[in-house]
Amino acid sequence: MRKHPYMGMLLAGALAGAVTGLFGGGGGMVLIPLLTLLTALEEEAVFPASISIILPICLASLTVTLFRGSVDILTALPYLIGSAFGGLLAGKWGGKIPVKWLHRGLGVLILWGGVRYLW
Repeated sequence: MRKHPYMGMLLAGALAGAVTGLFGGGGGMVLIPLLTLLTALEEEAVFPASISIILPICLASLTVTLFRGSVDILTALPYLIGSAFGGLLAGKWGGKIPVKWLHRGLGVLILWGGVRYLW
């Protein structure tokens, strides 16, 4: 275990929060590699930890955008319902997927998103 394990945790959370705040999302995509790199979490604990970390990040971002008046709740509602349903399904069945395949799937999503935004 590292001498100061909380420093890696704080840095991972801060960077994920900054990415979410700047780009409106994507904090979870950088959080998984950061947790793997900067913390002593076991590989099986990284994905569940990232989910619990993303909730307060999203709530903070939502609060800021609500105060700015740049969120139309009626427009966002179908996405909120869909993402809640997807989150429930992933929470129920995600533990049955080997961590190696979760890492590969996340890598493919990050690459696809990166290439898509280059054009």
